[in-house]
Amino acid sequence: MIKANSGRQCTYELLLAIQLHGFLAGLIKKAKLEETLEVVQGVDCLTSLEYEIDILKRLVEIDTESVSKEGYDKCSSIIVEEARKNSLDVEIINGEEGAKDGLSRPNVIVALDMGSDITLLLESHFDIVPPGPGWTYNPFKLTIRGGKAYGRGSADNKSGIAAAMGALRQLRKEELDINLKLIAGVDEEIGGRYGVDYVITDCELKGDAALVVDSGMERLFLGASGIIWGKITVKGKQGHAGSPFKAKNAIDETLKLLASLERYKTLVQKKESTLHSPPDAPRSNIWGRYSVTMIRGGEKENVIPGTCEVRFDRRLLPEEPLKQAEEELMTHFQRSLNDTGCTAILEITNKLPGYHTPKDLPFVQTVSESIKRTIGQTLPFAGELGGNDGSFFAKNGIPVVCYGTIRADTCYHGLNEFVYLEDLKNVRDLIIDLGKVARDKIS
Repeated sequence: MIKANSGRQCTYELLLAIQLHGFLAGLIKKAKLEETLEVVQGVDCLTSLEYEIDILKRLVEIDTESVSKEGYDKCSSIIVEEARKNSLDVEIINGEEGAKDGLSRPNVIVALDMGSDITLLLESHFDIVPPGPGWTYNPFKLTIRGGKAYGRGSADNKSGIAAAMGALRQLRKEELDINLKLIAGVDEEIGGRYGVDYVITDCELKGDAALVVDSGMERLFLGASGIIWGKITVKGKQGHAGSPFKAKNAIDETLKLLASLERYKTLVQKKESTLHSPPDAPRSNIWGRYSVTMIRGGEKENVIPGTCEVRFDRRLLPEEPLKQAEEELMTHFQRSLNDTGCTAILEITNKLPGYHTPKDLPFVQTVSESIKRTIGQTLPFAGELGGNDGSFFAKNGIPVVCYGTIRADTCYHGLNEFVYLEDLKNVRDLIIDLGKVARDKIS
């Protein structure tokens, strides 16, 4: 009896083993098929983007950090070289001529002139923020893994330049109804005064509409937030920490002042735009924001500080008037001084208006239709929580929208920044499609 049971048990276990083997073999086969398909699709994508990836690779290899600007000239020379190689007109408008500080700011203008009276402007920038430590990949070497291209500036915003150059390269062979001009700008990460602003405002580069290739592609962005940056210097009386009663601690004074300014923060956060927020935002519509971003005070443990410095960032609604926002800020700052008895000075260090392009403009509808033809779906309209160079077009009366390769998950400004290769292709193809529209679709 025992031997019979053992035999049946062995047979049962053998059958289970065979079934399990077949099941696992099926899973492995499916996994290998999916992996093969992914590789094949990746190869197809790489092949169709060979030109764009080559440009992106060379741009990413150059450190174009916006403060030192040391890599600007070398990076701009790559764009100039590619433009000439593809029989495109090119010129450099150097913002240093306006800044007059000896630091070269070569804004590159690449033009496809078809002799039309209508010009579509494209804009992207090649300056970057520092990479910081801790990257998995070399931030200044383009690394391609799993349909993504890693490197500082790969998403923000050198892929925009690569996509636009690839599009112009293909469009030069076509008979078009419009001209196209790419502005590969500088200094966007630090405000853009001698980047695109200098090109459009001071040098009066003309265009009938503008596509800023410096955003995500989850939405068609019709506006961006304005910016006020400020510095508050709070004054106290320096002294020895052993006798604090003989001094006036500037840090303590600063804390009182910041606590009072919380009322201003609450007021700002109640402001709401008519433009929807990006999909990852906690609120459905863009709202006002005020953030303390830097505090500096004190020299040594045993010294009561006599001054303390605070830096802040105020984000305006896209349609919020800059002058009005500035006056409101100063009013609340003075009120807080009166309430706290603090002695402090407020200095505006940078300001940039927001903008809101009406959705019923023909150009907006043209871009929306072009996106649908390119990716097969109509995108909702939204606004950017941050600011961008689009404000410089808007203040000069040029209708502007934003669509680009910087998805929310691409780690832009963070570690291991990357761009999806599919997004690089889609942006290039969108620009190609826009370049073929009739002139009355642009203006």
